[in-house]
Amino acid sequence: NSVQIDGDKGKPLLVTERNSMYAMNGDKVRVSLMARRRNHAKEVEVIDIVERARDIFVGRLIVDDDIAYMVSQDGLLASNILIPKKKLKGGRNDDKAVVKVIRWPDAQNRNIIGEVIDVLGRSGDNDTEMNTILVQYGLPYVYPQAVEDAANEISEEITAEDYAEREDFRDVFTCTIDPADAKDFDDAMSLRRTDDGQWEVGVHIADVSHDVTEGSVIDREAQKRATSVYLVDRTIPMLPERLCNFICSLRPDEEKLAYSVIFTMDDNAKVLKYRIVHTVIKSNRRFAYDEVQKILIDSGAVDGDKVNPKGEHAVELCQLWKIAKQLREARFNNGAVKFESEEMKFELDEKGKPIRCYFKKIVEANNLIEEFMLLANKTVAESVGKVKKGKTAKTLPYRVHDNPDPQKLETLKEFIVKFGYKMKSTGTKGEAARSLNKLMADCEGRKEQKLIQTVALRSMMKAKYSVHNIGHFGLAFDYYTHFTSPIRRYPDTMVHRLLTSYANGGKSGNVDYYEEQCRHSSDMEQIAANAERDSIKYKAVEFMKEHLGEVYDAHISGITSYGIYCEIDENHCEGMVPMRDLKDDYYDFDEKNYCLRGTRRGNRYQLGDAIRIKVANANLEKKQLDFVLAE
Repeated sequence: NSVQIDGDKGKPLLVTERNSMYAMNGDKVRVSLMARRRNHAKEVEVIDIVERARDIFVGRLIVDDDIAYMVSQDGLLASNILIPKKKLKGGRNDDKAVVKVIRWPDAQNRNIIGEVIDVLGRSGDNDTEMNTILVQYGLPYVYPQAVEDAANEISEEITAEDYAEREDFRDVFTCTIDPADAKDFDDAMSLRRTDDGQWEVGVHIADVSHDVTEGSVIDREAQKRATSVYLVDRTIPMLPERLCNFICSLRPDEEKLAYSVIFTMDDNAKVLKYRIVHTVIKSNRRFAYDEVQKILIDSGAVDGDKVNPKGEHAVELCQLWKIAKQLREARFNNGAVKFESEEMKFELDEKGKPIRCYFKKIVEANNLIEEFMLLANKTVAESVGKVKKGKTAKTLPYRVHDNPDPQKLETLKEFIVKFGYKMKSTGTKGEAARSLNKLMADCEGRKEQKLIQTVALRSMMKAKYSVHNIGHFGLAFDYYTHFTSPIRRYPDTMVHRLLTSYANGGKSGNVDYYEEQCRHSSDMEQIAANAERDSIKYKAVEFMKEHLGEVYDAHISGITSYGIYCEIDENHCEGMVPMRDLKDDYYDFDEKNYCLRGTRRGNRYQLGDAIRIKVANANLEKKQLDFVLAE
């Protein structure tokens, strides 16, 4: 165990179990510095537990005639939680349950005592396991009835007053483009030719803040959740279903209220002017990405120079893609970083069991929407943040992305030399980004591509929310915010409200309040991402459980001191070959060069190397695949 002193960015201090007072990961404790032993790390003793990080845990119940206890799912607890039989709430052996600690260990009693507050169901059942993941991360798995009731009272009627104070886009071609299984449509696009021969492109965003009043019961729940959570087989929405799937969702052939950025652009995709206005729209068509992709390919818009529009609304879609393509090229020329990404997907049967595992590539139809959303977010951020010299910008939550870690960039630079590549690790933001892009282009299609992309990604910082704008390195924008997804992200709703207030002459929002909300939203975004990753891991292990003993081509996706992680090429499921199974040599871990080196025979396992593995074990409880090297 270790402890980090508040405000101290130095090395964590060692806490042995006997000196921990049974404190857990994340607990706030008071410590006393112990006498330093020669050649030993600085050690402290816990003298008081000021605040417990959590008192609710999830795991599997073990119930027999004499005793009942819970084995925690995440392994954070040093021991199991004992549960008095009368506190089981009907829980049976091998059920997954949510347990609240009612007594922590002390000098007299080292046991953790708890009570069951909810039984999730049988271990291995799909709903049970998905809910277990949510509880493990402190995420809600049911929507509060009081909030649902409040949403059911909201009228979907558009009033005469609404029409009077909004721009009318109901007769302009408008469509949504989303995944085939989407139900919440945050954004729509409109297109029309202006009288003077320019293009007017509308980015129309669901006007959530019109229906969700600040401080209301719905708003407080949304603020707490901060984001929708997307597990493999379900969405845990930020807003009640009536709002996110019906009232606010920009469904086809229905009049909807929107908050819109309207761009006037020339044939070269240059923005001549824009306005940010409240509108009323009526979507002509709800497209899935695959439908738009087919139209773009059939029309020759993806590969060819000559475009011959074929398909429903192909003329408008091809024109939108032409503009998006120009915006995309300009963005990368300006220094945006280009990493190709894929999404892991599962085909599930009616019981949620994975029957197929595949990767979905990002295609032109995705890029079309992405470019206009990026442009809208950037424009909104500039409209508030970009002020004349000597003026102070009003408060706004920005989406910020810091420059890469210079030390990690230097490590990357030294590492790629071995493969014959060069890059700049110093210089301006734009130079660093262009150098990274050149590296990605140079190694494309080579066997080291995956390896170099992995190491390059590790040099990047995480994007987050903050009212203190430092720009966005990855996108090469000086001003960027999130405006385009208020149904599933709370920062977008905050931005909508502030924009409306500022347009009406309102004063600047409180910096400390909004920074705290940004911090909370960033934290919840990370937690949601971790839960999503765990649900993918669980389904991958469940899928591979049917393939024990089979041999696959793979590549090394991670190197650690305790083994090598391998990703199967065919389906991207990842497992580990433990160090103890590498019996042909004694291996040293070379952290800087991402490899294991055999000390006697010189054999080497390098991040990115091709490898043949056999699936040895699939542990659903730990979401863990064990591989062995194939003969």
